[in-house]
Amino acid sequence: MFKGTKMNVGVVGAGSFGTAISQIIALNVEEVILYSRRKKIAEDINKNSVNNEYYPNYKLNNKIRAVNSLKDLKECEVIFITVPSSGFRKTLEEMKNEGINDSILVTASKGIEPISSATMGQIIQEYYNDKYVVVSGPNFASEVVLNLPTVTNIASNSKNNLNIVKKILETEFFKVEEIDDVIGLEYCGILKNINAVANGICEGIQINENGRYAILTKGFNENKKIVESIGGKPSTIDEYCGFGDIILTSISKQSRNHTLGVLIGQKLEINKGHGVVFEGKNSVKTIKEICDKKCLDCKIVNFVYDVLVNKEVAKTAFKNLWKNITMK
Repeated sequence: MFKGTKMNVGVVGAGSFGTAISQIIALNVEEVILYSRRKKIAEDINKNSVNNEYYPNYKLNNKIRAVNSLKDLKECEVIFITVPSSGFRKTLEEMKNEGINDSILVTASKGIEPISSATMGQIIQEYYNDKYVVVSGPNFASEVVLNLPTVTNIASNSKNNLNIVKKILETEFFKVEEIDDVIGLEYCGILKNINAVANGICEGIQINENGRYAILTKGFNENKKIVESIGGKPSTIDEYCGFGDIILTSISKQSRNHTLGVLIGQKLEINKGHGVVFEGKNSVKTIKEICDKKCLDCKIVNFVYDVLVNKEVAKTAFKNLWKNITMK
């Protein structure tokens, strides 16, 4: 372990995952500086060691110090970025403007930018360099914050940065496994949400379990084709970040994307401004464009696209999908 290190570690984003990962890091370093855009959250953490917005009944490690200015992260050797993908570029611009230049950057944000089709790591590369580290896996924040048994994958073009981040993150119960596929790792975090929405829609329209798991299997195999087409390794889909996260996100009731799919399938009212709806739509639109450009016939992507974007009736979309489910 990396106990008692003097290294300064920052976390940008005091949401559910940012707070949870801060708890893990605090077990290995002397201080974690957690940036919150909202002053009240920072004040509550510093005064009471509680994030009332996300974990009101859970006491945080007293090594976590919350701040309301990115300037306070300027001296951090390592900075984890956990903000939603929709605000990722803006956050990097603000970090640059505050003079944050030399830190090892770690992205735990999952998503793809609609206009550029860039992953979060690729956006980092625009502002910094390609030595960033990506963290992704079957990691529900509500369990990470409790230091319950969890495994995550990390990837980077820098072996040195990988070693540092692994030492900062790994605890007795939070295990870290390195893989050699940065782009594949990032795409796993994008594609699993499409699989989760698909599985949720099927549950919402009361498709039987045999049928739902056939859809899940189809999506799993199609993910390999997509990852390979963008230069990643199909085998990455077999890792924790792939298989593990796809299954967790597609089946668990804690999964927001699975729940979104269920609600759509049940024709229940969904707040159009809800972040999950917005990001889910953007993700499937962008992945559909990539599949079309690469001449990939990905039936699960098409299914979710038809329902989320084209507003096709879920049962009709499923019938069309099922006609060709076994076609390669």
